[in-house]
Amino acid sequence: MKTAVLASFFCLMAAAQTPPQLLRVIRVPGSDVVISAAHYGSARAQVDVLGVRAATGLPETWTIEMHPTFASIEDLDAALGSVLVPVTAGCVDEVLGSGRTMIAYHRAGWGYHSEEAVRMLPRARYLHITIYRMRPGGDDQLEKLMASRRRKMDAINLDRPDLVYHVVSGGQSGLYIVLAPIVSLRKLDEGVAKLPAYAEPIAAADSQAGLEAAAAQISLESLLFRVDPGISYVTADFAAADPGFWHP
Repeated sequence: MKTAVLASFFCLMAAAQTPPQLLRVIRVPGSDVVISAAHYGSARAQVDVLGVRAATGLPETWTIEMHPTFASIEDLDAALGSVLVPVTAGCVDEVLGSGRTMIAYHRAGWGYHSEEAVRMLPRARYLHITIYRMRPGGDDQLEKLMASRRRKMDAINLDRPDLVYHVVSGGQSGLYIVLAPIVSLRKLDEGVAKLPAYAEPIAAADSQAGLEAAAAQISLESLLFRVDPGISYVTADFAAADPGFWHP
């Protein structure tokens, strides 16, 4: 019996550290929310949904659904019924365009300590989101840049795990989102102190990767969002890491 319990525990731990294979991002200019936590609750959604509000850049709200499969998105749509509506109003962002819904899939091996990023998500108070837009055929160059970036972060022991997603529907071609959960903005102070070392190339190969990526890159945007539990919907397992925050 004890062996079975331990096996079940380690299976659950492994599943909890697996990055969501798909994100559906519903991006709304301003502070409006297309689908509220109450809607997800009424639909008895089986996925975790983070509601975040912009702390920098244009005022906007992102609803980030974390799905294991496309079938999961279909099931949630059926449960939500007519709640999911097109987003059309508001300001226009240079890269992402006006308010929209996007689907992005996880690029395994591209992020930095992605398993740790998954573990941090339930405790995150902020999300640092970097948006890359690459030219057609720039996928390989970005992959090399992500590898170079990981080596540099390891070299200076930068504690900033993240996840990389490729937008496959609802966005411009060559759109990638790097999502880094941040438990406290104080962690950014540590990163600022290490920036000079991070800026120094650690190998000629990394410099070349940076040059190739720059040539293939159309734009790069960095944004900071606050996690808002009031517009989020998370499962009991997700909330267990910090129940006081998710269910005050």
